[in-house]
Amino acid sequence: MGIIKAATSAMGGSLADQWLEVIEPNEMSDQTVFTKGVMVRQNDKRGSNKKGTQDVITDGSIVHVYPNMMMLLVDGGKIIDYTAEEGYYTVKNETAPSMFNGNLRASIQESFFRFKFGGVTPQRQQVFYINLQEIKGIKFGTSTPLQYFDNFYNAELFVRTYGTYSIRITDPLAFYANAIPKNQERVEIQDINDQYLSEFLTALNTSINQYSAQGERVSYLTSKSMALAKYMADVLDEDWKKLRGMEIVSVALSGISYTDDSQKLINMRNQGAMLGDAAVREGYVQGAVARGLEAAGSNSGGAMNAFMGMNMGGQNLANFSQTNQAQMAQEQTKNATQATWNCPKCATENTGKFCSNCGQSKPVPESAPSEIKMACNACGAVVNLAAGVPKFCPECGQPFVARAL
Repeated sequence: MGIIKAATSAMGGSLADQWLEVIEPNEMSDQTVFTKGVMVRQNDKRGSNKKGTQDVITDGSIVHVYPNMMMLLVDGGKIIDYTAEEGYYTVKNETAPSMFNGNLRASIQESFFRFKFGGVTPQRQQVFYINLQEIKGIKFGTSTPLQYFDNFYNAELFVRTYGTYSIRITDPLAFYANAIPKNQERVEIQDINDQYLSEFLTALNTSINQYSAQGERVSYLTSKSMALAKYMADVLDEDWKKLRGMEIVSVALSGISYTDDSQKLINMRNQGAMLGDAAVREGYVQGAVARGLEAAGSNSGGAMNAFMGMNMGGQNLANFSQTNQAQMAQEQTKNATQATWNCPKCATENTGKFCSNCGQSKPVPESAPSEIKMACNACGAVVNLAAGVPKFCPECGQPFVARAL
């Protein structure tokens, strides 16, 4: 028993008038991986098969195969023929299996010979269809945190993640034999996802750890979807691809969250990194003092006790502030020595005293005026204010009030 491809020229007119039965796939959504073939227009008065028997396919019946589908002709639960090429096929009991592979690899014939029906007389004949399109939007989430060593924080972090992944059935015969529950006529991906979810999450953890070994920051994982899918395909190749005939196509991490302890550690490290900047640290110290002064007024023990406590640590704060200011001055001096300038001759950017391109010397900035002269409003004497504003006029002894010359 097998199938032969019907000539397209014979497709005109009513199929029910030309063949005893016409079989098509039952309703198949983008989440359906397996469905049974049903007879179309079975109760139509024009149909030639008036006494059809359930699960018995009459010799000469036509089977319709749509794109991206694998059709299985099954007898007593065993595969006796298949096709992955779209078109119309006629069932012939006297023919040998045709085995139309379509775009699938030739190795699928090896699967056929492993699962095929060894008998001759048909008993319970059925047609099934397997979806060869990419099955998208399969949801996952980690019930327990995953361990991730982040070199940036130099710490072991524990994260939870969730998202979606997609699969494609690459060996429909192995998928039918090892992944489809027995006696099922329709299977959605969610019907069988639970049994594979633990394997998926194990592979996810293994793949994520590969990123950790490469020194990737944990926050970058959401942008590594395609590479992550490749890692997981390699991990699951033996169990999923070879045994069950399916493989991972893509993995999309929708978000990553940290456990409370990991989040506290990240916040602490980020704050420490921020306070490594002397200017930021100085502002933090000044802010802490200001908050202490603000809280003093509401202290239940009175402002006196609050200020006494602040005074005890005041010297330490002052020393700490002086250290910060000294570090800030060093950083400013360092930055000043490393300041860049553009050569007025060739426009090359330089840091030394001479241009590295043409040898032109660094321009000397214009010096600030050495004198600031103002007149005394009382006597009109001209006074140099470069060293500061005097309280009294050095010429007349009156309180100094400056006026422009």
